[in-house]
Amino acid sequence: MERMKTITIDPVTRIEGHAKITIQLDDAGKVHDAQFHVMEFRGFEKFCEGRPFQEMPSLTARICGICPVSHLLASGKACDALMAVEIPETGTILRRLLNLAQFIQSHALSFFYLSAPDIVARINVKPAERNILGLTKTNPELVYDGVHLRQFGQQTIEALAGKRIHPTWVVPGGVSAPLSNEARERIRTGIPDALTRIQRVLDGYKTIVSEHNDEARTFANFPTLFMGLVTPKGELEHYDGRLRIMDEDGHIVEDQINPSKYQGYIEEATLPYSYLKAPYYKPRGFPDGVYRVGPLARLNVIDHIGTPKAEAEWVEYRALRQHVILSNFHNHYARLIEILYALERMQQLLDDPAITSAHVRAEARPNNEEGVGVTEAPRGTLIHHYQIDKNGLISRANLIVATGHNNLAMNRGVLQVAKQYVNGTYFSENMLNRVEAVIRSFDPCLSCSTHALGKMPIQLTLIDSTGRVIDQLTRS
Repeated sequence: MERMKTITIDPVTRIEGHAKITIQLDDAGKVHDAQFHVMEFRGFEKFCEGRPFQEMPSLTARICGICPVSHLLASGKACDALMAVEIPETGTILRRLLNLAQFIQSHALSFFYLSAPDIVARINVKPAERNILGLTKTNPELVYDGVHLRQFGQQTIEALAGKRIHPTWVVPGGVSAPLSNEARERIRTGIPDALTRIQRVLDGYKTIVSEHNDEARTFANFPTLFMGLVTPKGELEHYDGRLRIMDEDGHIVEDQINPSKYQGYIEEATLPYSYLKAPYYKPRGFPDGVYRVGPLARLNVIDHIGTPKAEAEWVEYRALRQHVILSNFHNHYARLIEILYALERMQQLLDDPAITSAHVRAEARPNNEEGVGVTEAPRGTLIHHYQIDKNGLISRANLIVATGHNNLAMNRGVLQVAKQYVNGTYFSENMLNRVEAVIRSFDPCLSCSTHALGKMPIQLTLIDSTGRVIDQLTRS
């Protein structure tokens, strides 16, 4: 009987939250299997039960300190649906503006703080130098651009919503307060500098992307479906719109799906080794219905971006591969283009005369027993689905976050990279860091990802030094 050896990477570094990776080797030192384990359990879906639906935006924003704006917006939209209201035009504009600021700060965090050390400093640099502080010595301008871009995003969130982390400004029916002319000008004044910085970073990135062909070839580079929101014209959409699903050959599989009907297309499975749910595309079944969301997916499924500078960058980006781009390594490139898009789109919204109107909220009692809110978070499509009782109290909540959508793809990506780089006859830190780096390319947010109480089985396995299973415990 073939014996297995196990390599454990615990914790996976430079991601949000705690996870580990296990790699199983055969006697020849070849990778047999690899898995990404999300070890945190939080149960937010159950915490929400019994709460008044009006509390949901501010309550679910507490799920994560990195993604509070994304949850705030998806939850607000779900509550709008419960009340069956159309929010005022200005409320929509301000929510869009807040979401764009969230994209800038979150993408800047992911690229500059977490992934740039692998891309710019290179993966084989010593760990003590492979971080943002190490980059200040070798590429200080890149670091300063990243810090300033994230600062601009956070300051814009603060100018709009009152504070940078866990704001409560988005409420059922709109937002709680209008935008002042002073705050509008403060945001507008910072955009030109931010545009200069992101264009400089993009120009620099394009000069080094070809140096990472090995990573691009192996970082979750395989056929999957892709999903994201689009406008009726097929343009990039972050806040509203309809869902589009595209296959690995660039063919549109589903288009203009009403987000409230997502259950007709997406099913959620559980995995025995992780608390993270594993959604899949129902017509293809489990696990063949693997799909991806996020920057790479969004730039794959669209027909156009909709702003001039970002459109030009997108056209150049799409030349990397015919039809659709499969390698998750190019998520990094896509994030930079989305930052550029967000800044251009913010300029357009700030020029709208309606943006300082005081009419920012619609008031109503619950008119529906069920409501779904879907928006694009920086990491990908975010779904909030609520059911309420006759008193307006939450009876059921279901959250599907980007990290969940990408779960099956992350596991395949870990296995692909491990088979390429891990050799069981000798170990090196650089070898294992590449396995971690493929996870960082997805930019998972693990605080957001584990919710369902009483539904997620977890299996603990005790293995001796020969690979023999001594004991096994499964909690369901």
